[in-house]
Amino acid sequence: MNSKSLKINTQGDLVYITFPRLEACGAVRHIFSTRLGGVSDGQYSTMNTSFSSGDEFTNVEENYRRLCGAVGIDVKNLVLSRQTHTNNVRIVAKSDCGTGYTRPSFQDVDGLITNESGVALVTQYADCTPLLFCDPVKHVCATSHAGWRGTVSGIGRVTVEKMINEFGCDPSNIIAAIGPCICQNCYEVDTPVLDAFAESGIDITGVFCEGRDENHFMLNLVEANKNILLSAGIKEENIDVSDICTCCNAGELHSHRATGGKRGNLAAIIELI
Repeated sequence: MNSKSLKINTQGDLVYITFPRLEACGAVRHIFSTRLGGVSDGQYSTMNTSFSSGDEFTNVEENYRRLCGAVGIDVKNLVLSRQTHTNNVRIVAKSDCGTGYTRPSFQDVDGLITNESGVALVTQYADCTPLLFCDPVKHVCATSHAGWRGTVSGIGRVTVEKMINEFGCDPSNIIAAIGPCICQNCYEVDTPVLDAFAESGIDITGVFCEGRDENHFMLNLVEANKNILLSAGIKEENIDVSDICTCCNAGELHSHRATGGKRGNLAAIIELI
């Protein structure tokens, strides 16, 4: 696994990813996990971040301790939700810390926003697209989970609009990151998916090419989400864009497609300082 746009970090056995523009803004702690450096085994090995996948709770708990410890986040600050490929984005506060960890998750929420320090927002992945956001001027951060359904329903735009409407953010100040997900060469979809994008109003320039089979197409989730973020007013120079494919690197990153669903989850975690 290599990258020209993201930073791959090693701390003992733990390997994790960070985003240069988010690091440079100085307003957040953040981390994106790999499969490496945890304590889970079998199909979850070794770094699994899902409490609901069938893995042992104590393993996942220890995995979060290791991830959070690497970047100075307190695990008691974690906030997780049950993701169901919606474009539902929820504002959370310090009083929500522990949700999805020591108490039940929020249901049907695929994006989280906060303007309070010490609230560690968590979204999870295994081929879908991670989106992270920080407005260092208004002191707001967010993370959203964008599979093809979340992408076509514009969860990236919805997240930015909520940051604007609820906290007065100026999109030109927002730093964003598009994290590792399945690449276009690995992600073949059928005509209904193409039609859904065509009907959505999203700019699909560079998003589809011909598939290997008739009536199939190769979908570029990174490009689709980049187009959405640009249309929402985020500057291109403020976006870190992933060049890492989860499916191509299934030995180092959890991939639903590469493993036929027998896998754990990756996590994006972001917290205001």
